[in-house]
Amino acid sequence: MTFVLVLLAIWLILSILGLVVKGLFWLFIIAAILFIATAIWGWVKRKTSSGTSH
Repeated sequence: MTFVLVLLAIWLILSILGLVVKGLFWLFIIAAILFIATAIWGWVKRKTSSGTSH
């Protein structure tokens, strides 16, 4: 779960950087897509791992 949170933080920082720096709007788009994909992946992984009883 820590890995997912680190990735989310990286994507968030890159998306903000893409908005702030002129000419790096493409970085914002890529980081936003990766942020959403990572959030969904982390949510699904957490949901499936909490359903199993170990």
